[in-house]
Amino acid sequence: MSKEFDVKSAYSVRDKVVIVTGGGTGIGKVYSQRLAQGGAKVVLADIVAEESNDVAEKIRDAGGQALSVPTDVTNEDAVQAMADAAASEFGGIDGLINNASLMSVLPRGDWFEISADRWDSVMSVNLKGIFLCCRAVYSYMQERGGGSIVNISSSRIWEGNPNRLDYTTSKAGVVGLTRALAREVGDDNISVNAITPGLTMSETQLASSSSNYLGGKDEGKCFKRPQTPEDLVGAVIFLLSDAAAFMTGQTVNVDGGTYMH
Repeated sequence: MSKEFDVKSAYSVRDKVVIVTGGGTGIGKVYSQRLAQGGAKVVLADIVAEESNDVAEKIRDAGGQALSVPTDVTNEDAVQAMADAAASEFGGIDGLINNASLMSVLPRGDWFEISADRWDSVMSVNLKGIFLCCRAVYSYMQERGGGSIVNISSSRIWEGNPNRLDYTTSKAGVVGLTRALAREVGDDNISVNAITPGLTMSETQLASSSSNYLGGKDEGKCFKRPQTPEDLVGAVIFLLSDAAAFMTGQTVNVDGGTYMH
């Protein structure tokens, strides 16, 4: 039987050690900041070292706990070193947000114009990177008696949006990985869930998208306003918290009601 639900602590991430890949930029930066404000010990694993170090320093200056470990999630040795550094600094690993992805630098265009090298690069970051990060934290979560993995997919998969076929395909793969891995690690008390964000007005999205592309994107939503990174924080923190302890293998759509399941 499950233990009695503790309303006061169930939704808390206080003292949880959480790794955020891509945690120094874009949406990941907001995840890192809000987790730290909630009392989590945050590890920022981002290939962009300067930004990651700056965000971690600001979190510490504000009284939070944060460690920046510049990391290329496609590099097996770098990912393992990052997980080892996180466990060494904070005594273990409780949560992992697989947020790093290759998207904003990808030009939109016809599928047949995508080169094989570009396809491989997208799959390497968006799928191989998640696999490597999950594998690197696995033994540490086992030592803790459990843990929570949150994989960031995309609401593009529900419609099959064109013009970035490689990206959409990789994000569909994230859901398959989430479901299969949940089966693999359930006996270890490790949950694995995914989130499919809608088009989100992050710093990187705004910098890489034209006003013409962004215009009219709120049509079809129940909540007709732009989605921001803050709209995703609640779902992420919920899936990392004890309140979601009996949820695994699930995909939670957060897009203002564009797609419903």
